[in-house]
Amino acid sequence: METRVTVLRLGHRPSRDKRVTTHVALVARAFGASGILVDTPDPSLIRVVRGVVRNFGGEFAIETGVNWRRRLKAWPGTVVHLTMYGEPIDEAVPRIAVGSNVLVVVGAEKVPGAVYGQADLNVAVGNQPHSEVAALAVFLDRLHGRAALQRDFGGPVRIIPTKRGKTVRKTL
Repeated sequence: METRVTVLRLGHRPSRDKRVTTHVALVARAFGASGILVDTPDPSLIRVVRGVVRNFGGEFAIETGVNWRRRLKAWPGTVVHLTMYGEPIDEAVPRIAVGSNVLVVVGAEKVPGAVYGQADLNVAVGNQPHSEVAALAVFLDRLHGRAALQRDFGGPVRIIPTKRGKTVRKTL
């Protein structure tokens, strides 16, 4: 049974965080998450992410304008908050049950203290300031292992690995 992961993005500011939140969503998708929830309504973000899914394949859900407090409280599984103040990633990840339903909280700005208290695990991907995009990628890679990056998404656009140059196969 596969561990199902959904990412919850907190503090998204469309005018300021558009690219970073898009990258959080793309990393979540590429590294094996099944969807992303964003606290702020953003139709543009939805269009971009759904366009990637349509072109590159796979199943990945996106919802914006989510009441994060309600979702966090009602989450039927493990809540993991990525922060540089948590316990080391290598100690936390083995305690996440295989086949569980995981909600990974990723902040854009200062995360409310309530998140630390409600999370089952506050996980540190290093203890230095760094990108939430990088933290999410490292966490999902540790959680899913190599399998996530080797997955075939079955989309009409495929990037063929090559040593040099770009090889793109389109079956539109």
